[in-house]
Amino acid sequence: MKLCSRTMAYCYTILLRLCLLYSIFSSPNLSTASIQQDPSSSDEAIISRFQQYLQINTAQPSPQYYQASDFILSQAKSLSLESQSIEFVKTKPVILLKWAGSDPSLPSILLNSHTDVVPAEHDKWAHHPFSAHLDSDGNVYARGSQDMKCVGMQYLEAIRRLKASGFQPLRSVYLSFVPDEEIGGHDGAEKLAQSDVFEKLNVGIVLDEGLASRDENYRAFYAERSPWWLVIKAVGAPGHGAKLYDNTAMENLLKSIESVRRFRASQFDLAKAGLKAEGEVVSVNMVFLKAGTPSPTGFVMNLQPSEAEAGFDIRIPPTADSESLERRIAEEWAPASRNMTFRLGQFKQKVSVLDKYGRPFLTATDSSNPWWNLLEEAVKKANGKLGKPEIFPASTDARYFRDLGLPAIGFSPMANTPILLHDHNEFLNKAEYLKGIEVYESIIKAYASYSEHARSGDSKDEL
Repeated sequence: MKLCSRTMAYCYTILLRLCLLYSIFSSPNLSTASIQQDPSSSDEAIISRFQQYLQINTAQPSPQYYQASDFILSQAKSLSLESQSIEFVKTKPVILLKWAGSDPSLPSILLNSHTDVVPAEHDKWAHHPFSAHLDSDGNVYARGSQDMKCVGMQYLEAIRRLKASGFQPLRSVYLSFVPDEEIGGHDGAEKLAQSDVFEKLNVGIVLDEGLASRDENYRAFYAERSPWWLVIKAVGAPGHGAKLYDNTAMENLLKSIESVRRFRASQFDLAKAGLKAEGEVVSVNMVFLKAGTPSPTGFVMNLQPSEAEAGFDIRIPPTADSESLERRIAEEWAPASRNMTFRLGQFKQKVSVLDKYGRPFLTATDSSNPWWNLLEEAVKKANGKLGKPEIFPASTDARYFRDLGLPAIGFSPMANTPILLHDHNEFLNKAEYLKGIEVYESIIKAYASYSEHARSGDSKDEL
């Protein structure tokens, strides 16, 4: 049977198309996913953006805030997020991003992170702390890799994935990048939380930083210890270095230091025995000792000083009896009967363990708090494991939002990772970083999809 030339040409065209399709889909280097994949969503691009953020030196006391702000705003633009830069305090910008939800009447989600980091002793690091060096094991070395530039970028990368998938949030999602957390947060998160800008956001839940976990379980924090920075001063008559006096400044201060040491040991024993978690005990650490009469060669050795001071960093869990501790300070650690005085507050910190409503700084971790349940389920859906809820052993910006009665959860998805915040050679493995993005993608999707409406008269922490 003969075929007409038109039919043969048609068959030949079909054959060519089939061959082309076969060559595409049978190629070991190409697939439907890779053809359609946005290059910006590759692992290499994601890690590169993380490194770029880490390479901006935002270490106190002179953080490069404007460089960090420019970088964050450029990321927001690439994601088509609404953005604004607010300076509650000059030269200290707060960057606020918005992913608008389809139902603006619902309370929003706030994803908070801080842009500043603590200083680093460069000579103590294997790699420059602001090089964001990626080694052969996949570890990214940089100040801020754990605390907490990782989390700020994971928020953005999770939103990048959700947007690419076509997800549309029901609730609005806000991202705040705030300054000065490492020096108290007073010009950053505290100013934001107290502002009219924040009030208009109608926030229902806040996520902030957590800690790395040495095992496979992610750590989540429902409260934190409040900082009390205490200075004890002792005075006494100066005298010859060879004479034994009663109640000298140094003698009285040493008595106080020993009393503090015994209390510290009793609290530490509870933690070491496993009777309480680290965040559930009162921690006390002496951070400076100032005494002696200076001389050109050091100190005068044959003169007993008339004054001596010691400084202590105290951290109080919201479950502790703060009034009892204040009595202990006044009666045992710095009694007036030994010519001693103390300062709690002033330029040092004394943060209350109660919010403005007189309630402990606690976020519920039971069925009364749907945000906690949503977090647990979202982590599980991302094939992660959540450990027992904890009290954060230090302090974070979350306290300023809890003070408003808002639920706030500290969470940094870093499992199987040594805890290196503020330490030399801080690093985060790229595999853990990428896994954390998947976890945040699940959390943000769950939170932004939560449809329960606020009932009239309900407070935000009961949503």
